[in-house]
Amino acid sequence: MNTLETIFTRKSVRQFKNQKVDEKDIKTILKAGMSGPTCVNSKDWSFIVVDDPEVLHKMYQANGVPAKPLLECAFAILICGDYSKAFKFSKDYFAVDGSIAGQNMILAAWSLGIGSVWLGTWPQMDRVFAQSKLFDLPNDQIPHSIIAFGYPLDEIKEKEEYYDESVIHYNKW
Repeated sequence: MNTLETIFTRKSVRQFKNQKVDEKDIKTILKAGMSGPTCVNSKDWSFIVVDDPEVLHKMYQANGVPAKPLLECAFAILICGDYSKAFKFSKDYFAVDGSIAGQNMILAAWSLGIGSVWLGTWPQMDRVFAQSKLFDLPNDQIPHSIIAFGYPLDEIKEKEEYYDESVIHYNKW
């Protein structure tokens, strides 16, 4: 798949086949996440890859009902902001940097035929604290988001266009 085809056809996948994802593909997805830009090249993220069904279930419990895809996915990645590496004048750039990493991973997965869905964590502090506790994270690691990955259960139909002229402004509001 070329880049634009990947971007224009990607959809959130919430139901997955009971099929493992090859370790090589997981590493490619992680490499894509680490290839995105970060504030002052801080690389202020860390990743926890989870494929243990028991741990995925605990992650689901910590994030609540919207995280139900964790119960069926092949693996998930918890993206954390790393305050020890964050831009010292504005450490919360980790949220932007984590989002860029997440989007890159989602697009890389899609190009490999692997579906995914973004499951929010930060800034819902109850979820942040629950994931921190679950993984016994050091204080400088801030859970940002979880992405569930796996092969789509159903055939993915082409999605409609999302281009909306009404939200575009040129040179003025």
